[in-house]
Amino acid sequence: MAKQEKFKKTNAMRELERGGVAYTYRQVVEEDTSRGLGVRLAEESGQDVDSTFKTLVCVAPSGDHVVCCIPVACELDFKKAAAAAGEKSLSMLPTKELEDLTGYVRGGCTPVGMRKQFPTLIDETAQLFDTIGISGGRRGLSLELSPVALAEFIGARFSDITR
Repeated sequence: MAKQEKFKKTNAMRELERGGVAYTYRQVVEEDTSRGLGVRLAEESGQDVDSTFKTLVCVAPSGDHVVCCIPVACELDFKKAAAAAGEKSLSMLPTKELEDLTGYVRGGCTPVGMRKQFPTLIDETAQLFDTIGISGGRRGLSLELSPVALAEFIGARFSDITR
């Protein structure tokens, strides 16, 4: 009888459990990290694309960071996000800096359990759903949880931040 490989929880999962936040997870083996992957994975797994969110890390001119969670099929409106965060402007954090800053790789970045908790904005459309999907902390792993519980747990605000 073959020994079954043990599922390794991510930091995000451990943090949610410590905080008493209910979630479910789904794992998909996916090595492709091309743009548009979130949309394709949501569609292939039968998830609603509008309720599946990606996590983007932005940087302000001051060097401060802001995390933005938006639907996978949408684009971040940097002006709206900057205004909501109380910043003059925002730009994307270079991908090469993502892992050192957050502890997560591109395609696996989640607003939960980063090395440091940054101000976080969640697109207001998340409030339309009982649950939303976010990355689980590694590529191919997604978590489904209440957007309200997520926002309360990480101290996020809901704002209109997409185009």
